[in-house]
Amino acid sequence: MLNKLKNKIWKAEGHENMETPSSEKVEFVLKYETLPIGRLTVNNGVWKFAYTDQFREQKDLTPLIDFPNLEREYESTQLWPFFSYRIPGLNQPLVRAIILKEKIDINNEVALLKQFGKTSVFNPFLLTPEK
Repeated sequence: MLNKLKNKIWKAEGHENMETPSSEKVEFVLKYETLPIGRLTVNNGVWKFAYTDQFREQKDLTPLIDFPNLEREYESTQLWPFFSYRIPGLNQPLVRAIILKEKIDINNEVALLKQFGKTSVFNPFLLTPEK
């Protein structure tokens, strides 16, 4: 029940059917300009986010509002809105064309984040897959 509620709250319209396949294993790096802020990983259907040592040592930027504790490794079976909002609406014609061309599973949240998640209109950070 709690996961269903989280899914409704955390998922943008049109993203309700997206899931994190347990077979996916990927690591993303979140950067601001050249500074690596944190690492987002997914393995066995579990998402994790942790800040980098470089970010913890700098004093100019504050922690992300969704991840206030610099020392904590955050863990969830649901992709946090901070990252899921990087995936555009799936009914947009250009987005649909890319999905079809690249043969992306429209329900695979990891594949969609890899394809569309590098930039966001919501923040200045870059998110790039490493593995």
